Amino acid sequence: MMGQPASDNVFASYRRAEMLLASRRPLDALQALLPVLESQPNDTSVQLLAGRAYLDSAQLHLAEEAFRRVVDLDPSDHYARFALGKALQRQSRFDEAQAQLKIAAAMDPRPEYQEALGEVLARLAADSSGLE
Repeated sequence: MMGQPASDNVFASYRRAEMLLASRRPLDALQALLPVLESQPNDTSVQLLAGRAYLDSAQLHLAEEAFRRVVDLDPSDHYARFALGKALQRQSRFDEAQAQLKIAAAMDPRPEYQEALGEVLARLAADSSGLE
């Protein structure tokens, strides 16, 4: 890769991280993504990929940070709100998860968004009635 422009290296690292994540290797994907995160910290696609890798490797606080960054950069990104809601749900922060999932489902009523919101609403209802 000597002599190759830095942007080509960043792009290759990003694509490698995508491939690794698709192959269910989130920790390897994060390793490949490190130089991209350093050079493109405010790129929403980079943060989304990092968030997915963190979520898939159960690094929930880091996933939350990555998805919040995307929402801060682009409040209209319904997938980032959905993924943030899932990260919060997995941390048992159901009220916060509900808020993000409601927004995601209102922005784009995909079945997976509706299902995730239903899961959180059911958990909140069970918790309020003393059931688990």
